[in-house]
Amino acid sequence: MPGTRIVATGHHQPSRVVPNSELETMVETSDEWITQRVGIRERRWAGPEETVADMALAAARNLLAKHPTELTDIDMIVVATCTAQDRSPNTAARVATGLGMEHNPAALDVNTACSGFSHSVAVAQQAIMAGAATRALVIGAEKLTDFTDFTDRSTCVLTADGAGAVLIEASETDGISPVVWGAVPTLSDAVRIEAVDNYKFAQNGNAVYRWTTRTLPEIVKGIIVKAGLEPTELDAIVLHQANLRIIEPLAAKIGAPQARIATDVTVSGNTSAASIPLALSKLQESDDPLKPGSKTLLFGFGGGLSYAGQVITIP
Repeated sequence: MPGTRIVATGHHQPSRVVPNSELETMVETSDEWITQRVGIRERRWAGPEETVADMALAAARNLLAKHPTELTDIDMIVVATCTAQDRSPNTAARVATGLGMEHNPAALDVNTACSGFSHSVAVAQQAIMAGAATRALVIGAEKLTDFTDFTDRSTCVLTADGAGAVLIEASETDGISPVVWGAVPTLSDAVRIEAVDNYKFAQNGNAVYRWTTRTLPEIVKGIIVKAGLEPTELDAIVLHQANLRIIEPLAAKIGAPQARIATDVTVSGNTSAASIPLALSKLQESDDPLKPGSKTLLFGFGGGLSYAGQVITIP
């Protein structure tokens, strides 16, 4: 079976920047409280007409502009999202249509909320390794503001919109480690968007925080072992961008103090399944990108309570 590797990244964010000061006019909160509790200074909100599919398509186009690829060479599209308004057609099919694909690529959505991108990478990886695909476009895209209760000061300060994308292809050497994934059914209600709540994002923040501080580091250590690495060999960590208080201490907790930590949450907020590819793509477009060959941990967790992660090699 072939190996797989990520060869390119791309992203899209809405143009509207919403600083904490704007939220101070909407609910009883403050810039100081938001910054201290979750580490967010500003976030991006999409306009009424910008859909999840629009942002997913924009991220795909951004990737393809930087890494020109024949569309006929892409035979699979996987979109991770929990906020698409339409049940059918799915978001991946809308991306294929928007790109003008006429060669019948596989197109599917994955909904495991904030862990959806790492799940989707694993689905695409396994399809390629099994010979069912040769090149896959994997996108995380969310419009959480469509499902936000803007009277709830505990959640409305978190949510944001955006999309990120990667291109995965077959490779002679493995650039994506085996996935470690699972769910914690006893915490299935800890993060939710349910009909009973009028489809508004809600969470038990304390329960999620306790799980991330007590259990998450051990799962991450298991991902590193499965990748055949020692923690000290890890170059970077791109965790789901939920809370800076969860993200920043992780490297020390897993014995990888040398690892660079992505902290895009400070300027992008929580974009659920979009947060990992968005943070990764922005990091690679920064003045100080990760070097080719860098071993980078991806790990998402969220509704379900589901989680998934793998180590990738930066192209």
